[in-house]
Amino acid sequence: MSYNEDSIKTLDWHEHIRLRPGMYIGKLGDGQSPDDGIYVLVKEIIDNSIDEFVMGAGKKIEIEVQEHFVRIRDYGRGIPLGKVVACVSQINTGGKYDSDAFQKSVGLNGVGTKAVNALSESFIVSSYRDGLCKKAEFSKGLLVKEWTETKTTEANGTEVSFVPDPTMFPKYRFLPAYLEEKMWNYAYLNNGLSMIFNGKTYKSQNGLLDLLTAKTEDSIRYPIVHLKGPDIEVAFSHANQYGEHYYSFVNGQHTTQGGTHQGAFREAFVRTIREHFKKDYEAADIRSCIVAAISVRIQEPVFESQTKTKLGSTTIAPKGPAIRGWMIDFLVKELDNFLHRNEDVAKAILERIMQSERERKEISGIRRLANERARRANVHNKKLRDCRIHLTDAKHPRKRETTIFITEGDSASGSITKARDVQTQAVFSLKGKPLNTFGLTRKVVYENEEFNLLQHALDIENGLENLRFNNVVIATDADVDGMHIRLLLMTFFLQFFPELIAQQHLHILQTPLFRVRNKKETIYCYDEAERDAAVAKLGEKGSEITRFKGLGEISPSEFGMFIGENIRLEPVTIPSSESTLKKLLTFYMGKNTPTRQEFIVDNLRHDAVLDVV
Repeated sequence: MSYNEDSIKTLDWHEHIRLRPGMYIGKLGDGQSPDDGIYVLVKEIIDNSIDEFVMGAGKKIEIEVQEHFVRIRDYGRGIPLGKVVACVSQINTGGKYDSDAFQKSVGLNGVGTKAVNALSESFIVSSYRDGLCKKAEFSKGLLVKEWTETKTTEANGTEVSFVPDPTMFPKYRFLPAYLEEKMWNYAYLNNGLSMIFNGKTYKSQNGLLDLLTAKTEDSIRYPIVHLKGPDIEVAFSHANQYGEHYYSFVNGQHTTQGGTHQGAFREAFVRTIREHFKKDYEAADIRSCIVAAISVRIQEPVFESQTKTKLGSTTIAPKGPAIRGWMIDFLVKELDNFLHRNEDVAKAILERIMQSERERKEISGIRRLANERARRANVHNKKLRDCRIHLTDAKHPRKRETTIFITEGDSASGSITKARDVQTQAVFSLKGKPLNTFGLTRKVVYENEEFNLLQHALDIENGLENLRFNNVVIATDADVDGMHIRLLLMTFFLQFFPELIAQQHLHILQTPLFRVRNKKETIYCYDEAERDAAVAKLGEKGSEITRFKGLGEISPSEFGMFIGENIRLEPVTIPSSESTLKKLLTFYMGKNTPTRQEFIVDNLRHDAVLDVV
């Protein structure tokens, strides 16, 4: 191929966004995951309205989502009328560069609204300011119509309506549950703000205390500790589940992957507890079973990606104090004072720490033997076909791609192993059905060889700091046995490593159920509707339809198509309430077999098509 002046291309801003949308909104998705692109589009517009509220302008935001249509109206100051078109269609244009106007905004680069514009089939913006209105309409980033300024009786503020471009987001749909959780998070983080979503008002007066109350309900060991200071707020308690649960936020942005502020809280909490009780407890015992919410507001935050899921800033402002020291100073003072004033809470925290310490010591011997067994197994471990890059390779540009597939049987693992990218994709092969771990203690993780080797392959024994793969993918057959194995694995992670799910690392691999082909074309279908559409396209006569019963039936050459660029991953998510999770696990995995049988009989569709093997 020739490489000359004609090979160099210059793209307009909207062309670049549409060509590389992942740089701006992360994965496109179809709405099945809470971090899919269509939700990022909604968030980007709301964030601008939130910034107005933070600056003291407007106490309510109206959000309407109907089918594929979104409308967001705030009652802030309104975009300056002469800059309405520029603010939504010119990169590097916006008010966020004026630090006096937007001291602690989450969006600083003036990109979010432009991305929504470029990725929308229809995008209409209206600014109401001091009795005048300026309105403009766009399609895929291109200006369609610009109205002259007109008089209006509307209150000051900005209104944006858009329809995501179906060519960029095919077959997408908004799931109300995901949007409702976002509305609550906005309300919790902005006391006194009314979020009116499809007619329902979301409002909080107690901030993170309300958030943690809603998340934990009756599963906590002592009343929630709620501490507030200038630009910092924390709430925490200890529960009965394993692992650590965090809900962290920066300038109102939900940092699902944590970051420097969350790390600073974890360190500061351990230090404060040690100093208060004057004993050098293990950090893991202090934080075991903690559930906490952390919110900070800092100037010019730096995130690790445009989707802002992990904070990278080390200071609270350019040339300002370090986040770590700031958090430690706050917690050492405020939490220590609180514990001296609330001896019952201090006693409950100490009891929880002592319980964690006893449990750790109880399994220490088993743990030591299990770790030695895992170390020896790694020398000739056929269960793990490792990859060359790991998430712990912090500076590697492809670290976010690292994936481990957990498969059942040699045939499936063999196909994936031959088709995988050895740089970023690993395979862990299970032997038979895993143990149902619901209701069991951490001791079983070390006693069970499969689970012990799996936790070592992931390196999550002591938390997620050393997690070796960004995506942990359950890859099982789409039959009854495969679904059962999938459920058992999800129960294992929910029971002992819930933070792996909370931080969106656990996924289900979606593989095609059907292959429809003729002499000219092959179409892979993930459900019956896609199969029927493929048959209609290729014609019933001369079309061969194959029903894949298991992953082992898919050849390595075909498998490469489903675990590469076109991979379909369904994230495993945790219910917003801890008690809801407990009820679900108790019902589906507990010792209530007669109740489950009755439920299945009552809800069985008589017209269901069952696979009989």
